[in-house]
Amino acid sequence: MNNNLTPNHSPIELSIAQERLRQGRYSFNLALIATTVSFFIGLVGAGLILSNQVPEGTVAAASGLASSVCCISLAKDANDRLDKVLAEINDSEK
Repeated sequence: MNNNLTPNHSPIELSIAQERLRQGRYSFNLALIATTVSFFIGLVGAGLILSNQVPEGTVAAASGLASSVCCISLAKDANDRLDKVLAEINDSEK
């Protein structure tokens, strides 16, 4: 975090903010990895559909799509947490 914030905030507040930022980074990284994996699952599903193995392809494509939706939700939650930390820091500086 920015060292200029230290005099205005207690060590507990800074610790909480740092923990939220750490969790936000981990959530974003997890969402990025899971999105990549679901993309490849979707590609496998599309390949199975094109090779006339429709039931397997449908299952793979649907699971890839469902995983993508979950990953996008995780990334949005992480972004919302980071926005909340920034707003709290800005509010406490005023």
